[in-house]
Amino acid sequence: MFKFVILLSVVACAFGAAVPEGLLPQLDGRIVGGTATTISSFPWQISLQRNGGHSCGGSVYSAKIIVTAAHCLQSVSASSLKVRAGSSYWNSGGSLVQVAAFRNHEGYNANTMVNDIAVIRLSSSLSFSSTIKAIGLATYNPANGASAAVSGWGTLSSGSSSIPSQLQYVNLNIVSQSKCASSSYGYGSQIRSTMICAAASGKDSCQGDSGGPLVSGGVLVGVVSWGYGCAYSNYPGVYADVSVLRSWVVSAANSI
Repeated sequence: MFKFVILLSVVACAFGAAVPEGLLPQLDGRIVGGTATTISSFPWQISLQRNGGHSCGGSVYSAKIIVTAAHCLQSVSASSLKVRAGSSYWNSGGSLVQVAAFRNHEGYNANTMVNDIAVIRLSSSLSFSSTIKAIGLATYNPANGASAAVSGWGTLSSGSSSIPSQLQYVNLNIVSQSKCASSSYGYGSQIRSTMICAAASGKDSCQGDSGGPLVSGGVLVGVVSWGYGCAYSNYPGVYADVSVLRSWVVSAANSI
């Protein structure tokens, strides 16, 4: 059921870096079919880094709290993690801040991928600017077919062995939970109540995008979670549903 880290595509970025150890097999976390962009267009985007390499994405919730995916924080200690914010490049610029603590959703299940969400507390506060801004949490889901965007430094194709240095984004359309679980797609009952999907022909999130933001209507509606491959026609990208998980995020952010 997972997007495997063994990406199948031949599109690699000449200035990219090797896919780091932090990437987990749940998701081909890359942007496929996307476009290079700048952080000022996605100022809530961060790079979660493990032992100096890009591992996952995340979103700025407040000056000291980041929202990401629970599967990004398995078998890892806070001391090995840092967050880079405010840069279009995962490996330079902006602010690099040590992670102080994190909390995975207590109901996260690595087999079913339910509740794939987590919060991170930084050791020092981010300074908000045109390149570092918080993003609000969705209170309800967008309609099926609504426009959305996902961003990240993940691989550019399924099967690629490198990630781009510069932030990428792609425009997608929301696939509602009920639609994603229907016979229109191949997931069936694997789509649970804490998930929402998004898709567009030849476009998707992939390895290294895990934990990153799916944004629609100016708010965070999803957290990059899992899927079969990347941009496979019958398998939309699957995201943790922020509106469903919102109360947990707010509570965890206030108590971590």
